[in-house]
Amino acid sequence: MGVVWLVGMMGAGKSAVGQVLARELGRPFVDTDERIESEAGCSVAEVFEREGEAGFRRREADVIRRVAEQAARAGAVVALGGGAIAQPSAPERLARSGLVVYLRARPERLAARIAGVDGGASRPLLAGLTAEGRLERLRALLAEREPAYRTASLVVDTEGDDVVGLARRLMDAIEAHEARGGRANDDGGESDDSEVGRS
Repeated sequence: MGVVWLVGMMGAGKSAVGQVLARELGRPFVDTDERIESEAGCSVAEVFEREGEAGFRRREADVIRRVAEQAARAGAVVALGGGAIAQPSAPERLARSGLVVYLRARPERLAARIAGVDGGASRPLLAGLTAEGRLERLRALLAEREPAYRTASLVVDTEGDDVVGLARRLMDAIEAHEARGGRANDDGGESDDSEVGRS
């Protein structure tokens, strides 16, 4: 299986679920945003401010490349930033090195989760927006990124479960995927049996 890549929008729960999943699977956990912050010596928001989104994406691509090389040996669980898979050639590169899992959530749920943490202050793409503005921005970003997200081998609905429950559903989905021989869908996107809804 190699790396388990968790993709999806900001607020989808990739980092929280990824940590639990990695622990349950006995694998290392990597958060690429945290790795970028550690190497840059500042927050993602500050990287955006200093270097712009283009600078952040260059850092992100470099971290993902190195993580893929290192994590392939250890079979890590990796939480990616929301826009990582939407970058040129990213879906293909990720699929070659492991299993890509899309954690899906509605924009309204994403907005509520983000507001509950810090009101979006730590999210550069939502900076300075009102609650209504954040929701509209999330809707636009999701529409833009959805085609890339849908290339994932597994799509897991994050509605209705806590972090532990979602991690367990995700483990079941991964085991079922492996039992099918780890086959990707013919069109590179999801099929009926690749989508996992609520319990």
